[in-house]
Amino acid sequence: MKKPMLGKLRCAIYTRKSSEEGLDMEFNSLDAQREACEAFIASQKSEGWVELADRYDDGGFSGGSLQRPALKRLLADIEAHRVDVVVVYKIDRLSRSLMDFAKLVDVFDRGGVTFVSVTQSFNTTTSMGRLTLNILLSFAQFEREVIGERIRDKFAASRKKGMWMGGFVPLGYRVENRKLVIDEPEAAVVRMIFERFVKIGSATALVRDLAADGVRTRRGRAVDKGFLYKLLNNRVYIGEAVHKGTAYPGEHQPIISRAVWDRVHAILRESPRSRAANTRAQSAALLKGLIFGPTGSAMTPTHTRRGDKLYRYYVSQDVLKRGRDACSVGRVPAAEIEGAVVGLLRGPLRAPEIVVGTWRTARREVEDLTEAEVRDALEGLDPVWDELFPAEQARIVQLLVERVDVGTDGVDIRLRVEGLANLVRNLAGVADGQRRAA
Repeated sequence: MKKPMLGKLRCAIYTRKSSEEGLDMEFNSLDAQREACEAFIASQKSEGWVELADRYDDGGFSGGSLQRPALKRLLADIEAHRVDVVVVYKIDRLSRSLMDFAKLVDVFDRGGVTFVSVTQSFNTTTSMGRLTLNILLSFAQFEREVIGERIRDKFAASRKKGMWMGGFVPLGYRVENRKLVIDEPEAAVVRMIFERFVKIGSATALVRDLAADGVRTRRGRAVDKGFLYKLLNNRVYIGEAVHKGTAYPGEHQPIISRAVWDRVHAILRESPRSRAANTRAQSAALLKGLIFGPTGSAMTPTHTRRGDKLYRYYVSQDVLKRGRDACSVGRVPAAEIEGAVVGLLRGPLRAPEIVVGTWRTARREVEDLTEAEVRDALEGLDPVWDELFPAEQARIVQLLVERVDVGTDGVDIRLRVEGLANLVRNLAGVADGQRRAA
């Protein structure tokens, strides 16, 4: 009597390991699980069991979540009715969560798939088998939660001792023997960023400067404001280890001194608007908003750095928007054009026609102002110019200069007679106050 022909049952082997440790070995945990499953499938050959060639291996993925690439492929194949039996070494290889496993069982049922654990014998098609499965899963979930609590407690205790517990390594450090060690080339970049932020006081301006200088992150990306703020707020740089908002003395050496850290965070505590105003006040771009190119477009201050030297320029907006060929005068050296304007303010202001024009405008409000007093005020600007702060120099330039037009054949500088009069009135008011006090 012949045995009835049995249909083939396509068996998918699923393996999982929580950590990546040991996966690079010639024979690892995933291989051991697969070998046991293959042997079990071979023992069921008489029942028509056939192993599928596709491998479903999740190395380095926790059983507490279903977000695993190989598991997703397995579930997709089950939905496509390409699998009849799922074979695992133990139940917890498939899932350690009771709720997640209930979802998997629903998928298995819809696909008509049988679930088999090589080391735990039960039948999921009966009520007693499902009860046994739930009990085993409950213990698996309990074990996962206990392990998680132990890991969290150990992590917290280690952080309190200042130990490095892994994760993203901050710029300026490298890991040796599970400890943070200063990487001097990167540490120099970190120190430079902190010191320049103290000097500039603006994240936006600093990001622009770093981009112009070609400073990049460890991954080769341009430094943006998000990266900059994370770096400036990372207490690792002052030798501290932080756990859940609490800082502890770290085992590693600091890169930044406490004094520099305090100055940086004193600036960060100011409102962004206040910092922006301070940055504008300290700007060395004397002609910002006053200088225009041959096409009539404004020219914007910018700079580049070569070694330790800083080179400043004014660049046409046409060039920035449409390229180098959009303007015949793409950029001009800032020092050269500013020197020409300041030279006009410091020297030719004493010219008779400028003195007379300024005097006529100013005496409308200062009746007893004499032409000699106007001449003295304008001549007095030259010797004190170099003693003024950059912000005060910029204020005077904005007051006295109406417009600077740069062309291929030279520079046209237009002065504000009203501005000269305002300057003289201020100086005259100071002098008058001094006379009365005397």
